[in-house]
Amino acid sequence: MSAVADPGHILVVDDTEMNRDMLSRRLQRQGHTVEMAENGRVALGMLEASDAYDLVLLDIMMPEMDGYQLLGHLRGSERFRHLPVILISALDDNDSVVKGIELGADDHLPKPFNPHILRARVEASLARKRLRDRERLHARALEREIDIARDIQAGFLPAAMPGADGWALAARFQPARQVGGDFYDAFALPDGRLLLVVADVCDKGVGAALFMALFRSLLRALAERMLHAAEDVDAELAALLSATNDYIARTHDSANMFATMFVGVLDPATGTLAYVNGGHESPAVLAGGSVRARLSPTGPAVGMLPDAPFRVAHEALGPGEALLVFTDGATDARGPDGTMFGEARVLATAASGTPLADDVLARLCDAIAGHAAGEPPFDDLTLLAVSRAAG
Repeated sequence: MSAVADPGHILVVDDTEMNRDMLSRRLQRQGHTVEMAENGRVALGMLEASDAYDLVLLDIMMPEMDGYQLLGHLRGSERFRHLPVILISALDDNDSVVKGIELGADDHLPKPFNPHILRARVEASLARKRLRDRERLHARALEREIDIARDIQAGFLPAAMPGADGWALAARFQPARQVGGDFYDAFALPDGRLLLVVADVCDKGVGAALFMALFRSLLRALAERMLHAAEDVDAELAALLSATNDYIARTHDSANMFATMFVGVLDPATGTLAYVNGGHESPAVLAGGSVRARLSPTGPAVGMLPDAPFRVAHEALGPGEALLVFTDGATDARGPDGTMFGEARVLATAASGTPLADDVLARLCDAIAGHAAGEPPFDDLTLLAVSRAAG
């Protein structure tokens, strides 16, 4: 009988020496590498000592550890659960075969051994294993690419929050998948004012992450070039949003991607905040244990339509007050029963303790995690808080 084109490394487990020798010789003539074990315990030790095996031919009735026990151990192990196992059974022992298949055996080989059946079932099992091996290699390669993408995306977020006397800033970012479409940014302008950004690109996953990088880079580059004078903040801020919107809407219109976005310019000296809310969740101003104000949308989502209007609005943060900006990953967080965390709970939790930026976000993250109770995130979650000292 001719050798197979793609031989494997096979372990034959049988307490009868004649059976072991017969199977071994036939498999070796087909080109396979064969090792033998006289019972399940010896076979288990050989398997644990090497990852070279491609297939196990396993007798059922053996001393010390029978075939069922070894099969149960293999299928209960992450390391061996995909290792193909062919049961060796008597020709008329259907009950044993059924039990073995239920325990996870891939196939069975009846005694006495027919060389053609032996070859066909061994080759079929090896082919399935090699297909699984290729799929696992491909999956690991994809995971590696996603890990690289996650690292790159993390690099788009500020390494540290900017500082200003009497002010504290804090942020949290948790993608629903390995990468996400939310982002935040905060940096000091040349005159000491602070630019604050929280955005949520539509959709989730890799596509949203690519547009997240585009939105963030475009917004940062334009802001550094366009935001110069405090006295012209309204005109400059409106121009910044319009330029970002028009570029996305005109250059990438076929992608149908957009982002809800809150962009604010804070003057730490006075506490005044000029902002544009492009279709985003309304940020909250926290004061005295309650929500004093909500900063409603002043324009549409960014990137939907060219020449969309963006109005600049104003708010003032007084001593002891805080601003909370959040994405819908907070409100839409799901519990095990499917209930959402909800906007009312977001606001109540945020206002329930000290208004210090980091404390606000710690309370929210703890409450959302408690509500989710281990459920995977439903959407990307981004939180940004700015608090002013009490005076």
